[in-house]
Amino acid sequence: MGIGPGDPLNRTRRAEQVIGQSDVVVGYKRYLDLIKDLTAGKELISSGMTHEKERCSAAIQRAEQGDLVALISSGDAGIYGMAGLALEMAFKTGKAIPIEIVPGVTSATASAAKLGAPLMLDFACISLSDLLVPWDVISKRLEAVAEADLVTALYNPRSKRRTAQLENAAAIFRKYRDGVTPVGICTAVGTDEEQITLTDLEHFLDYEINMRTIVIIGNQSSKIIDGIFITARGYQV
Repeated sequence: MGIGPGDPLNRTRRAEQVIGQSDVVVGYKRYLDLIKDLTAGKELISSGMTHEKERCSAAIQRAEQGDLVALISSGDAGIYGMAGLALEMAFKTGKAIPIEIVPGVTSATASAAKLGAPLMLDFACISLSDLLVPWDVISKRLEAVAEADLVTALYNPRSKRRTAQLENAAAIFRKYRDGVTPVGICTAVGTDEEQITLTDLEHFLDYEINMRTIVIIGNQSSKIIDGIFITARGYQV
C-alpha cells in the first residue's frame, strides 16, 4: 500500500484503515518510521534499500500463514512501489493469496502541489536509476519525452555513486528546451527535512539533488508567475 510522501495528512483513510487492521506491517525502515503512530503493538518486519524481494517474500509468507499483512510503499504502491513485485512473487507461489492494492499520493503529485501546478497537461515520470533498467533504455525514454515536449518528473535522480545520469538527462532536455524552462526541485516532501527550490533548466544542476528528490522539468508552455510554477492547459485567461 502507498502511504503518501511522508506527511500523515497526505495518507489516505483507506491506507490508515488497512494498517490499523493488520497483524504484521512490512516495509523499508524509513517508511515504517513515518507510520509509527499507526503501528503500536503490531509486529514489524523491516529491511534496507535494495531488499525489496526479501520484504515481499516475508509479507507473502506471513499472509500464507493466515496473518493480515500490510506491505508498505512510500508514495503510491503501484508507481515505483512494491505492488508489481509483490503480485509477481505471489502468483509465482501458485497459491491463492488475496491481495488489495491501496493507492497513495504519488511523489510527483505531492511535489507538484508544492510548486504550484506544473502537471496540468500531459506529463511523464521517468526514474533515472539504472539498477533495474539499462541506461540506454532510460536515455531513449528521456529523448522521446523531451522531444515530445512533455513535462517530466524525474524519480531517483542522483545518488552518491550515480551522478552522471542526471547530467546526461539535463543535456538531453537542453537539446529541445530553452535554458529558462522552469524546473522544480523537491526533496523529502512531507517531512521535517522538506526543501523546495524553483529554478530553471540551465541552473538546476547547481542545487543539492539526491535520492529523496523529485525533479520536475517544465515544457514550452510552463511559466513562473509570482514564484509559482504553472503549466498552461490552454484555457483563455
